Amino acid sequence: MEKNIKIAYFGTPEFAASQLEAILQAGYEVAVVVTMPDKPAGRGRKIQYSDVKKTALEHGLPLLQPEKLKDPAFLEQLAAYQANLFIVVAFRMLPAVVWQMPELGTFNLHASLLPQYRGAAPINFAIINGETETGLTTFFLNEEIDKGAVIMREHVAIRPDETAGELHDELMLLGNRVVVDTIKKIESGDVQALPQEQLLESQPLKPAPKISKEFCNIDWSSDCQTVYNHIRGLSPYPAAHTQLQSESGELIDLKIYAAEMETCTPNIVTGTVATDNKKYLKIALRDGFIHLTHVQQAGKKAMPISDFLRGTQLNGAWKTATK
Repeated sequence: MEKNIKIAYFGTPEFAASQLEAILQAGYEVAVVVTMPDKPAGRGRKIQYSDVKKTALEHGLPLLQPEKLKDPAFLEQLAAYQANLFIVVAFRMLPAVVWQMPELGTFNLHASLLPQYRGAAPINFAIINGETETGLTTFFLNEEIDKGAVIMREHVAIRPDETAGELHDELMLLGNRVVVDTIKKIESGDVQALPQEQLLESQPLKPAPKISKEFCNIDWSSDCQTVYNHIRGLSPYPAAHTQLQSESGELIDLKIYAAEMETCTPNIVTGTVATDNKKYLKIALRDGFIHLTHVQQAGKKAMPISDFLRGTQLNGAWKTATK
């Protein structure tokens, strides 16, 4: 028996805005959109709207932007829209008083094949850990983060050279269909949500915690594949980071957006910088070299390595700095 769907949508970034657009294109009623409060950003501290807010405004949808999700005034406003299905994509953790509100439940879209990669950065960690496959999961919210019963899972292959940014965009587009298909299942009453315990396999669970600034630093004592995956998994944001140090102690801070891997037996010490000061800059590891191909020096724009070398001659011996 089909149900009359009336949605409250919770989300903030571009990823979530894409699914909101897909829900509207599919003809579903979005009674209200909940997103983060406006905040100043950039050097001019201009007020910026979230991508979800921009989409909501384009379609003339009612908006709520609560500072606190347990605020009685917000809860009263939310309830007044009488939505019977809540959908959450890339938003804060909802308190029980919110996710328990709708008759048909609250589901979340997560960018991994749950129960693997629960947490804030599933796309990044799937690449950092060298996975060849990831996917999307929709699940009903419960008391524990990313542990609710699974509605749908969609598998996606990860290319050997794919970056987190590229995978993000691929999953975002696929998520449009997955979210709409999940709504259709709920609408038709054809949902057999599976407890995540039934999806556990023999392999240990891999988490996807929020990425710290320290985690972005490259460990050049690792092997080539590990460093290459680290760079891919943090590109373009927040980006892998390293410091180059001259014999005299001069330091250059670099974010690394792209690199290439060369496996061989280097005849120079691990961490040594090799460059022709024109077209290439590579760093020796124990089993090869990592060629830096797109970088950003502190205080400057991102650029190809040839442009960086044109403006920064690395004369003398250079190596990676240890922190």
